[in-house]
Amino acid sequence: MVQRFEVGPRMAEIALHNGTVYLAGQVAHDASQDIDGQTRQVLDGIDTLLARAGSDKGRILMAQISLADLDDFAGMNAVWDCWVVPGQTPPRATVQAALARPEWKIEVVITAAV
Repeated sequence: MVQRFEVGPRMAEIALHNGTVYLAGQVAHDASQDIDGQTRQVLDGIDTLLARAGSDKGRILMAQISLADLDDFAGMNAVWDCWVVPGQTPPRATVQAALARPEWKIEVVITAAV
């Protein structure tokens, strides 16, 4: 059975299936902030969504990160490194990509175990 949460006309924020939680791409709500601020917003949102699904960042199976500008890689990593659970860092891919809105600096997609 597939469960979906925060379902809108275009997409759901969360899908659960067979003990795995899939999050939609997460972006900053206040895109006026720099990469540090946007990364913190995104990671806080991921924490909230994972908790709603009965999971947490220690159960992340894969993280996919898109940056609008790879010059932000070090800044994003500084925030990420403080956020992840030591010894439970997930596999991760980071790419440069044109994001849907020019003010967005980062988008993160997460797959986690429940």
